[in-house]
Amino acid sequence: MQFVIRVEVPQQSYEIAIAHRDSQTSLTASGLDDLGVWMSRLKLGKKVLLVSNPAIFRRYGERAIAALKLVGYDVSSRTLPAGERYKTLKSLQKIYDAALQNRLERSSTMVALGGGVIGDMTGFAAATWLRGINFVQVPTSLLAMVDASIGGKTGVNHPQGKNLIGAFHQPRFVLIDPSVLKTLPAREFRAGMAEVIKYGIIWDAQLFAKLEESRRLDQMRYLDEKLLSLILSASCQSKADVVSQDEKEAGLRAILNYGHTIGHAVESLTGYKLVNHGEAVAIGMVAAGQIAVKLQMWSSEEAQRQDALIEKTGLPTQLPSGLDIEAIIDALQTDKKVKDGKVRFVLPTQIGEVTVTDQVPADVIRQVLQQMQS
Repeated sequence: MQFVIRVEVPQQSYEIAIAHRDSQTSLTASGLDDLGVWMSRLKLGKKVLLVSNPAIFRRYGERAIAALKLVGYDVSSRTLPAGERYKTLKSLQKIYDAALQNRLERSSTMVALGGGVIGDMTGFAAATWLRGINFVQVPTSLLAMVDASIGGKTGVNHPQGKNLIGAFHQPRFVLIDPSVLKTLPAREFRAGMAEVIKYGIIWDAQLFAKLEESRRLDQMRYLDEKLLSLILSASCQSKADVVSQDEKEAGLRAILNYGHTIGHAVESLTGYKLVNHGEAVAIGMVAAGQIAVKLQMWSSEEAQRQDALIEKTGLPTQLPSGLDIEAIIDALQTDKKVKDGKVRFVLPTQIGEVTVTDQVPADVIRQVLQQMQS
């Protein structure tokens, strides 16, 4: 399995490689083992700081370091705790400390080996260390592969809201090795599928239809290689298409936030502990779909198709019990997508197309959220 997708952006164009060696020719090697070979083509400096979390580092850290050393890189590493609640300035300081200790230079590279949290933090550290150094993404979760590792959005959370502190800093390269998904917990796989469904709604009706045809989507083991290849390539291509047209969210790129407006509020209000990002996005997509139906922008039949696919993936379609609706509405005001004091929603008009609007009455949001209480 190998696809190369190019992201054409003004800041710095780059490639996404979906690479997995054929197991018939090599029992142990994979795309991850070629990390150094891929990076050597970019003419980067010799110093590399690899950032990961302890669980991922135990599984894949030594292989990644060996792949880098094989082609002559001087590699150091730093692990950070896993989880959205650790995506903070305090964790970021540990990356800066490692960069200083290992004397990273402007030609040096930070490599993020992990999920979206590690990618976001490492990217922001790279964006701000010495006013910007090289950055390579090696995502190990489905969510990071299809979404977080692509597009150059980096950052950390503020106690009052998600990703409020950040920068646009495009990676030099993204390496996706599908074989690492074999060790991904089922819940994390489902979280990634939320973003895949999102692409079907906002951009790729054919992808949505293919997902509908699948009997089960709640666990990785129910996907054959052909469907997994489609999920990865179509999702990455969708993200690349959108980002290439709008690098810094001046217009079109806002559609990538489908499900994220209410989703981010749910994540924040539950302390990033009760629901993960994909689960929150699923809840947000159900809410956005129902808002669109109430505003007569979307048919109830297509909304039901979306919700049925979300349920088939094993993702939630209702709010966590006990979550205060007025607190959600208040939290929307601190969202990054607020413009001129108005909350902007991405709402579907048909499967494969969405629109962005700030004309959503608070009472409509309230009604939808009340219907979604568990």
